[in-house]
Amino acid sequence: MQNRISSFSPIIDNASKILILGSIPGVKSLEKQQYYGHPQNKFWKIIFELFHEEFTENYKERIAILKKHHIALWDVIDSCERKGSLDSEIKNEEANQIPELLEEYPNVKAIFCNGGKSYKNLQKLLGKNFKIPVYLLPSTSPLHTISFEKKLEDWKMIVENI
Repeated sequence: MQNRISSFSPIIDNASKILILGSIPGVKSLEKQQYYGHPQNKFWKIIFELFHEEFTENYKERIAILKKHHIALWDVIDSCERKGSLDSEIKNEEANQIPELLEEYPNVKAIFCNGGKSYKNLQKLLGKNFKIPVYLLPSTSPLHTISFEKKLEDWKMIVENI
């Protein structure tokens, strides 16, 4: 059975310089109502490592760390039907209003896609000649089985762009 699910609101402010885009929250994230809520997802561990911050499970503190480092967070997909958490199960998707968000927050100077699904969808949405650079990063999902060290190394690109 397919369930219709929706993305969360963007986490962004006027100081945001980097936008990280996922595809759409998985089951655990939707249950917790938190971005990257699955305990095996490496997103938060990578962010804290990149900025040499002390790791916390507290969601409000996690969001404060993103804002401190001028990072915005959202998803490419606004809503879709999906059984489970796999991107490959996504059907009947509708895009978030990313061009409008970027117009409203002109300080965003680079976009990083957390995994291939968000990257492919964003390319379709924005087209090839978009004015802000878009980078594909390896997914932080536990289903993407490259090592944490390799993911962290690739994600260092974010720090270089702030």
